[in-house]
Amino acid sequence: MPTIGFLHTADVHVPTFRALTGELAPSWRDVHVVDPGLLADARAHGVDTELLARLRSQLRRLAAAGADVVVCTCSTLSGHAERTGPEVPVPVLRVDRPMAEAAVAGGGRIAVVAAVPSTLEPTLALLRESAEAVGVDVSLREVPCPEAWPLFEAGEHDAYLRRIAARARDVADEVDVIVLAQASMAPAVHLLRELGVPVLCSPRSAVARATGPRG
Repeated sequence: MPTIGFLHTADVHVPTFRALTGELAPSWRDVHVVDPGLLADARAHGVDTELLARLRSQLRRLAAAGADVVVCTCSTLSGHAERTGPEVPVPVLRVDRPMAEAAVAGGGRIAVVAAVPSTLEPTLALLRESAEAVGVDVSLREVPCPEAWPLFEAGEHDAYLRRIAARARDVADEVDVIVLAQASMAPAVHLLRELGVPVLCSPRSAVARATGPRG
């Protein structure tokens, strides 16, 4: 049985990605590692050599647990995880890459909603990279929502999602696509079904990519 591994920085992500694996890849087993300290230290001190070593160690831990592919679900760190290359013996997918590719597919104006400041620049850089790869022009609008993150940290997830949804509605009339930059925001997509623009978040597309056919 193939196995997908997940590296998280919050426990709340485990049931989300377990459910998606069961729905999208029922023949796959899932294993999870949760390390909140990775994001906490990245926010406090930046991504330094010591933090990268810890990140690689956790990715290797998942490989040792039998993972055939690993998804790093933290948008702040997932780009660094993806770049580990031969230092980790299995493929590593950043959670937001499939989402970014979908967001830029038609070009146009993209709003990026982020509750953690350290997530914003990696997400913007990935969107620019993805747009350049397919030769389209995009206009990126930063939509920071830092007031929402203390709600998430306090376990007030419904209030957190409502705040994210409110910020998305603020800009919906001015953009062509809304990107919810953090995996924790995925349930807010359902709160925004009435909007006239696509609202994208990363978990579903990441699991579909990681467990899909490999060329």
